[in-house]
Amino acid sequence: MIKVGVVGGTGYTGVELLRLLCRHPGVDLVAITSRGEAGMAVSDIFPSLRHRVALKFVAPQDAALEKCDAVFFATPNGIAMKQAAELVAAGVRVIDLAADFRIRDIAEWEKWYGMEHAAPALAAEAVYGLPELNRDQIRSARVLANPGCYPTAVQLGFLPLIEAGLIDGGHLIADVKSGVSGAGRKAEVHTLLPEAADSFKAYGVAGHRHLPEIRQGLSRVAGKPVELTFVPHLTPMIRGIHATLYGRLQPGVSEVDLQALYEARYAGEAFVDVMPAGSHPETRSVRASNLCRIAVHRPQGGDTVVVLSVIDNLVKGAAGQAVQNLNIMFGVDEEAGLDIVPVSP
Repeated sequence: MIKVGVVGGTGYTGVELLRLLCRHPGVDLVAITSRGEAGMAVSDIFPSLRHRVALKFVAPQDAALEKCDAVFFATPNGIAMKQAAELVAAGVRVIDLAADFRIRDIAEWEKWYGMEHAAPALAAEAVYGLPELNRDQIRSARVLANPGCYPTAVQLGFLPLIEAGLIDGGHLIADVKSGVSGAGRKAEVHTLLPEAADSFKAYGVAGHRHLPEIRQGLSRVAGKPVELTFVPHLTPMIRGIHATLYGRLQPGVSEVDLQALYEARYAGEAFVDVMPAGSHPETRSVRASNLCRIAVHRPQGGDTVVVLSVIDNLVKGAAGQAVQNLNIMFGVDEEAGLDIVPVSP
């Protein structure tokens, strides 16, 4: 059994992580930390975990995390980078669901996250945990940077086109919508029901923290810098991300079977479902699952490619992908704990 600890189990990604880990056949969940809720039973805060998680929250200093095989950080940005080094030195493998280790350029990270990075050496070592791209490196990772929700949907959507060199990397567009749970489990006016319901808005048009992460990933695949216009939107739903992605075919590219390209690229990937030609995947079709469903279109046979990519932001966009990475790191079945049929309706 893999002995697992969770730091920060009181947010939406934290409880989603607990939901997945408690049903994982190869995991022994030994500690869940919270400074504010120490001593309280997990199921008292999250009744959905009643009879599934019997642990109480403990203060981080009392959790004996150094005795774990792996520790997940489901914490705000800036927490994992201050605690990871001690755990890694003790032989613990760290999986961070926040952004502390996602961006290699420390100055760029500090610019977007507004704080000094506490562990640049670990950031340089960390493996970016997009399994469909970095599976081999993930296997031996000591520090795993779990991708963001928007970057997961966007990168999986663009990846086959970038790898094949079929689109102009200088003019990419990602028009992406997210449910309000992506903002986290905290009291903020813009996510209150009267504010978010019956409304729809763009935000972060001038720049969003996930932009450099997406550009970094796509640029590595392209072998040169890519330019991306990324516009996120807040939608009146709890879960889900819908990414509509636009790319322009390179000059001279005419006869190309995009459907076959996507099907071949993701053949054998348990958590990427390439839909039949002409499909329009819906967020509800992946709700509570670790799936990414993708459809590729070429409207009117022109030079613009439109890719539709949907995920559950809390699962494939966060906790589910983190468990998928755990499975790869410890050499167990990649689908362990994640064989979940999406919830409908």
